[in-house]
Amino acid sequence: MAGAKEPERILIMGAAGRDFHNFNMLYRDRPDVRVVAFTAAQIPGIAGRRYPPSLAGAHYPDGVPIEDEADLAAICEREGVGTVLFAYSDVTHDTVMHAGSRALAAGADFAIAGPDKTMLRSGKPVIAVSAVRTGCGKSQTSRWIAGRLADRGMTVGVLRHPMPYGDLARQAVQRFATEADMDAADCTIEEREEYAPHVAAGGVVFAGVDYQAILARAEAEADVILWDGGNNDFPFIRPDLHIVLVDALRPDQLTTHHPGEAVLRMADVVVVAKANAADPETVSGLHATVGAIRPEATIVDAASTVAFDNPDAVAGRRVLIVEDGPTITHGGMAHGAGYAAVSTLDVAAIVDPRASAAGSIVEVYRRYPHIGPVLPAMGYSDEQREALTRTIESSGADVVVAATPVDLARILGLSMPVVRVRYDYADRGDPRLGDIVDQWARARGVGSGPATAG
Repeated sequence: MAGAKEPERILIMGAAGRDFHNFNMLYRDRPDVRVVAFTAAQIPGIAGRRYPPSLAGAHYPDGVPIEDEADLAAICEREGVGTVLFAYSDVTHDTVMHAGSRALAAGADFAIAGPDKTMLRSGKPVIAVSAVRTGCGKSQTSRWIAGRLADRGMTVGVLRHPMPYGDLARQAVQRFATEADMDAADCTIEEREEYAPHVAAGGVVFAGVDYQAILARAEAEADVILWDGGNNDFPFIRPDLHIVLVDALRPDQLTTHHPGEAVLRMADVVVVAKANAADPETVSGLHATVGAIRPEATIVDAASTVAFDNPDAVAGRRVLIVEDGPTITHGGMAHGAGYAAVSTLDVAAIVDPRASAAGSIVEVYRRYPHIGPVLPAMGYSDEQREALTRTIESSGADVVVAATPVDLARILGLSMPVVRVRYDYADRGDPRLGDIVDQWARARGVGSGPATAG
């Protein structure tokens, strides 16, 4: 029709997660908007693919291309982009505004979509676990809450922040209740790090790409929805109780990263994680700082307990340490729980895997020079898993200490022994997160059995 207004042209900056959700929530069904592309960051192997037509909807019969973030300016010019929407997490505030500057220089507006427009509402009670940074301990906290709710007689549907690194159409709605489910879905190591501990504890995890459909699937069989957040993002589901972790070993990173600062300012409960590993003055200082930023929140202290499956197999040996991947890479930590645990033992040596780095692992160390003498469990693709195996096998180590929640020996078929390190949540002092969760459950009339002790 003559004079009809052209659709607004939008580019979404993402990392295969929040970006897809924002598209589904904000733009998929709007004829007045045209999303011309996603850009990819953080996760290798995403650029060059397409968001498929089956997920993109009727207005996108060819889907939506996913291009490299490095080409942002060129895409804006080529496609006449009017707005660039920033949609990924755990980056410094400087990084966000450098991205904004690039968008502005290309002639586009720069925007970030907030929780009110992107959170789904559930008909079931919802607890969300978030954090100010990757690696604070969300996973162990979520597992502990899930177990506590289950002990009270509740069926818990764990919704995990998206990790769709494979066939997006096939991964639209996923349900994991067994190891075989993860095998059938060809889950990456990164996905297994998040799903496997819940499954091993008897839980059921829901994940994928289309969270409206994922939530409906979980609601059909769960009494309670537990959002297990990723990075430092805010939840996709509106919570009745929002629990946010801060890291006692990174006390200066409460307000340095996006959207972690926003998440902290949204918290109902703030958990000072790893308080057992920090000095009392640091913990006290965190209480004061958190109280000034979010005075409405209840603050609780928590311990991260670490245990070896077989510590005798490590003593006196040359040890290579494999840590949780995202915690060590874009989480910014030089090492994690594995290194801390091994450092307490009498080992012959901690083997530096950088000396034997093979294939794509070499690029990981180049891209993240802050990493110490540990090996992040990178396995987004077959090629990365093969490089990970070669790095381990040629390291000269006697034994591998795996501080990642997955069974590396099974997945990689390693020829050397693997000793697993497991870490769990524990309440520490008063007030207690366990009491808060119990009170929340009683107030909503869910569950009837006794809770386990803190």
